[in-house]
Amino acid sequence: MLFFISAVFGLLITPGPGVLTVAGVGAGFGAKRGLLFMAGLFVGTNLVALCVASGLWAAISRVPYLTDILLGISLTFLAYLAFRIAFAGAEIAFNKATRVPGLVEGLFFQFINPKAYAVNTTLFAAMPLGFDDPLTEIATKFLIINLIWVPVHFGWLLLGITLKRLDLPPRTQRRINYLMAVSMLGAVALALLAGSGANA
Repeated sequence: MLFFISAVFGLLITPGPGVLTVAGVGAGFGAKRGLLFMAGLFVGTNLVALCVASGLWAAISRVPYLTDILLGISLTFLAYLAFRIAFAGAEIAFNKATRVPGLVEGLFFQFINPKAYAVNTTLFAAMPLGFDDPLTEIATKFLIINLIWVPVHFGWLLLGITLKRLDLPPRTQRRINYLMAVSMLGAVALALLAGSGANA
């Protein structure tokens, strides 16, 4: 049990697309949008976990090219979110015309987030807790994961909101937003390199 808890904490606390995006939305758009985005992520991550725990994802992932298509969509959406965060508050027409990230974007992001599937596959398939009843095993894992997921993501969101509320000069705030956006894309690049190394 302690090993599983440590694994969950380690997998969730490390900077990845999810937590960095939460911090970025908080820094770029403030508390309300950040909380809505995080709520979407929360629902999305539990839906992903349900797909993995039920075996549905194992079946779906065997469809030829489906994982590659999802990865392409994920990278495109991440690039879009990174752009929105980098240029939050900028006086450009495209920026003003697009939707500010919120609940729907958070849900959609987690649904196509490759790390969400990888983490949940590791936790549900490779780390048994030893319960005789499969439903008890799954329910316990859901409880542990969510009890850690919420404060970890809220901490990252609070970091972003704090940066937004410091009322920094516009130039400094823009630099922070750029840093958040680049960090998001960097986390994705590292995940892709790790994945390609594992498949080599």
